Amino acid sequence: MTSEAKEKTIKMIDTIALTLKQGSFTILDHDKFSPSTRGLYDASAGYYRLGSRSNITCKQNPTRSELKSGIRKPRLTVVKRINQKKEFEIALRIELSIPKFIYGNSFDELTDDLFPDIVQKLKATLYEMGVYVYETHLANAYVSLVHFSKNIVLTDYTTPYLYLEQLKKLNINKRLDTNRTDFRNEGHSFKYRANYFEVVFYDKLKDLKQAKLSEKRAEEKDNSSQLNLLSVLEKIKPFEVLRMEVRLNRRQEIRQILKKIKVDLEPTFKNIFSQEISKKVLLYYLSEIESGYPPLLIYEYETPKKFFNEFLLDNPSIKLSTALKMLGMRVLLDETGVREFREMAKRYGNYAWYTLNKEMKNLHNIKRGVVIFQNLRNELIKFKPLKLVDFQDKMLNNDKYD
Repeated sequence: MTSEAKEKTIKMIDTIALTLKQGSFTILDHDKFSPSTRGLYDASAGYYRLGSRSNITCKQNPTRSELKSGIRKPRLTVVKRINQKKEFEIALRIELSIPKFIYGNSFDELTDDLFPDIVQKLKATLYEMGVYVYETHLANAYVSLVHFSKNIVLTDYTTPYLYLEQLKKLNINKRLDTNRTDFRNEGHSFKYRANYFEVVFYDKLKDLKQAKLSEKRAEEKDNSSQLNLLSVLEKIKPFEVLRMEVRLNRRQEIRQILKKIKVDLEPTFKNIFSQEISKKVLLYYLSEIESGYPPLLIYEYETPKKFFNEFLLDNPSIKLSTALKMLGMRVLLDETGVREFREMAKRYGNYAWYTLNKEMKNLHNIKRGVVIFQNLRNELIKFKPLKLVDFQDKMLNNDKYD
């Protein structure tokens, strides 16, 4: 495949969970699981009693020593349960971070042409873990969890913190039907959360530093294999990475988002492993987030005087009282963000905010847009994969970035 062809087949999925139905896999070594899967199949060994939820699970995960040694394996769960037909069934769930599985880190990003190699390697690794699966069954396995993501490289001396500070000013919980917003690591990570999906932005280098102190402090998990990258990455200047992730944690959520982006496909491994789907999902959520950005924040704010002059020039027919009201709102929104502003003004009810928001949308020159969203959208549209070796070569050769 030519470099030009690869450029057209770029995609990025991080964590994924595949579910295989009974009959599409064979357990070769029951005792590699805890508890042993023997009790799920062998009557002479004594069947396990199903728990209060009418199921029992047997797990096989990479050990700490394997993770520290760079041995990359998926997390396996074999579950025996009663299905909707009131019959016993045994299923296998395979969960892994594909970039870490292939590269040992989640900075380097994947291309579509790697899919056959990924399936082949996964099959071989599963065999080592005592499970036999045909490649065709892996490729056609249903996806029950998927994290779409993109590493956005900043080489213009800006930092992820500048982007995060702007994004945190939004309050889009109702639009995205989320029920919680989390801020972590001194403002270097935040997420919109619902029961079965999350939209997350974070500073990837800062997150890796947090993982070096404690895995619990980091947004990303299982960082052992990539901690050694820190000493190299910190030498590359300028080089910052803002990461965006959309985490869909249930098959129903995956189906819903496929419908929203007008993709009529079953959520199988080979279908989800697609540039167009990855790009469309990330762009869809970015657009939803941007729609919650208060239009008044589009006007640059350095001083009240500069803002007021620019605002009056752009809106010559506006009343002085309205202009002063917008100035006051701009100062508060810049300091507090929407979420805190609405909390402060909640005594006036939600209607007051919607009225103010409607006034803002009627202002002139809103079409200028927000630079951070323009930058993020441009990077998602290009979908150029991050390859650390490119930046390391530039550092060694003392070259400037394109």
